[in-house]
Amino acid sequence: MSDAITVTGETSLSNSFLGDTVQICVVTKDIYRTLDGFAKLGIGPWRIYTFGPGTVTEQTYRGKKQTYSMRLAVGYTGSTFWEVIEPLEGESIYKDFLAAHGEGIQHVAQGCGKLTLAEQIVHFEARGCKVIQTGFWNNEVRYAYMGTDDLISTTIELFEFPENYSFPEPEEWYPAPPPKG
Repeated sequence: MSDAITVTGETSLSNSFLGDTVQICVVTKDIYRTLDGFAKLGIGPWRIYTFGPGTVTEQTYRGKKQTYSMRLAVGYTGSTFWEVIEPLEGESIYKDFLAAHGEGIQHVAQGCGKLTLAEQIVHFEARGCKVIQTGFWNNEVRYAYMGTDDLISTTIELFEFPENYSFPEPEEWYPAPPPKG
């Protein structure tokens, strides 16, 4: 550890810049099999969306413009935001993960705290971590994945939700939609 890093509190170091950890993502070859497993553990219901060139602009992969698509599901246990991704078309960090590791936890997402997404990226790049994939979903939610796996054996995702954001109606719910009212 660098001598310049000091402990400043029970939950902080002198070089801390990240917001809260807000999401855990599992990458899978079969989204419905994985969602069924989560449902058996009492996690859900799940909103399911298709992300691709029709819904995600500004797509990049490893520094180049690249279109990709995926089935993506989001669900909660308490305040923990879970995500399950099944890659579909195009090159992506999700396909890379499946090829290298098989199914499992591929990334965690960090809130940006008091910084913007762009400011967070600057902090990561100053630490030698480059942006490895990006997108802008529904012209509302920007996301960027940082190449942190060499440091911590996983990837960190950053995203910015607009103030008072709520998810749009999904393409489908799994195992079923929540009751109305």
